[in-house]
Amino acid sequence: MEKSNFVDQIRIFCRSGHGGAGIKHFLRDKFTSKGGPDGGDGGRGAHIILKGNRNLWTLLHLRYYKNILAENGENGGHNNCTGRSGKDVIIEVPLGTIAMDEETGEKEVEILEDGQEIIWMPGGKGGLGNANFATPTNQAPDYAQPGLPGLEGWKVLELKVLADVGLVGFPNAGKSTLLSVITAAKPKIGNYAFTTITPNLGIVEYRDGRSFCMADMPGIIEGAAEGRGLGHRFLRHIERNPVLLFLIPADSADHRKEFDILMNELEQYNPELLHKQFLIAISKSDMLDDELKAAISAEMPDHIPHLFISSVAQQGLTELKDKLWEILNTSPAPEQ
Repeated sequence: MEKSNFVDQIRIFCRSGHGGAGIKHFLRDKFTSKGGPDGGDGGRGAHIILKGNRNLWTLLHLRYYKNILAENGENGGHNNCTGRSGKDVIIEVPLGTIAMDEETGEKEVEILEDGQEIIWMPGGKGGLGNANFATPTNQAPDYAQPGLPGLEGWKVLELKVLADVGLVGFPNAGKSTLLSVITAAKPKIGNYAFTTITPNLGIVEYRDGRSFCMADMPGIIEGAAEGRGLGHRFLRHIERNPVLLFLIPADSADHRKEFDILMNELEQYNPELLHKQFLIAISKSDMLDDELKAAISAEMPDHIPHLFISSVAQQGLTELKDKLWEILNTSPAPEQ
């Protein structure tokens, strides 16, 4: 089996640095036999930081990093010297990455912009040396603070593809063929179900140098919301697509039923997906005459626009790009 370089989820153990301890020390030199406190503070433990990188599109580079252990801060020194802080660990991730705690499932960090840096796991604060505790009534404190511990635990990094348009449809509906025709992407294409097992991205060139991003997702099957087929692995990616393009093949036995199944799977997974903007494209329509097109149009829902295309015959693709561009640049009407 072909091994994919697309990795959209990893599990990793992370530990931020512990803070260095402050020290208890009193000034002693050849001129001073009983000097005051001069214990320095401990250094901060290293942070673990997530940074967005638009040139990355997968978490593959983190697959073999099972443990990320940040550096501890150094202890304080005499003569009020503060210990060195630990060197922060910066993890570069693709845009659309979510960091979660494995035990609680809570989302902790979300990276959406190139160059965006967020402290994911802060390092422990360094302890105060005894010089900080000197007062007029306590001029020789003989105690100092220990450094605070860092954070640690098993974490999950999950990538949700960022694209303007997501292709939704049953396996073998023609999604990969459409992407290969209107973009420079070269997805695997075959006449069998689940040809696509990972998302493929392509840039659609529009007029006047404008463009938008389209993602070909693995096909949905009935029961995907419960995890059947590629299940959640597919559905989580379309959460980030503002426009969903439903591809229904012209040779489908029941076009409306196919659309209703797709909508039901989206609703079962996350009802908020129904608030996105939709467009229906009847693919492989070069085999249809005007009478059949009229019959299929009558089956389609009135509130969702639809059109007929053929990727192989290059029919209706300009109209499709025009309609997608119009939807992408039109704010959705407020709900009543």
